Amino acid sequence: MALPLIESIRARGKLPIIVGGSGLYLKFLTHGPDDIPDTTPGLRAQLEKLSLEELNARLLEIDPVTAANIDRKNPRYVQRALEISLSGSHPASARRSSFQAQRDNLRGLLLTWDPSDLDQRIRKRTSEMLEHNAARELAALTSPGPAVSRAIGVPQIQRLLDGSIDRNTCEEEIVIATRQYAKRQRSWFRRESWLTSIHGNCSSSDFITAAHKLLLD
Repeated sequence: MALPLIESIRARGKLPIIVGGSGLYLKFLTHGPDDIPDTTPGLRAQLEKLSLEELNARLLEIDPVTAANIDRKNPRYVQRALEISLSGSHPASARRSSFQAQRDNLRGLLLTWDPSDLDQRIRKRTSEMLEHNAARELAALTSPGPAVSRAIGVPQIQRLLDGSIDRNTCEEEIVIATRQYAKRQRSWFRRESWLTSIHGNCSSSDFITAAHKLLLD
């Protein structure tokens, strides 16, 4: 959906600027979707019944290469790798992106933070989320899907709702999970050599200066 808009802007002699979005959005925009098969009907439901230990055991057996290169503590990653391997004739590690980014035409600024600053931001955001009725919103969901149920904060708030943990423990566990996710994000972005890091506390003028420099290099 974004590519035609980008081309339309370029056709008018203007520079398209893409801002925000997750790493996954950026990967699709710059690399295109992976060449993967459709999921076999019922396979996902079967895999969702397995424990993380069982998922990892099957992935290690079917595709040890992928198992060695993903976060095996993340059930979503492990399950998706299994889906890909079991739905086609090749394991996930044997597949490659069908589109290679034209990196010569890509320039990007990546806002980064010192670990201590980032930790404070994560803690502040988590506290505000809980203060603004995140637990009540989750309790109002009648049947959250599997993806929602695994989102950062949801398992912790569910345990808060059923009385398994108190508010302070819930908040601390969300902070830890978010910090771990931020670490995975940093690892992913470091591999994107076309991105230039700039500190998140930079002024607007510093950001504009850095953007101009990218365009002139």
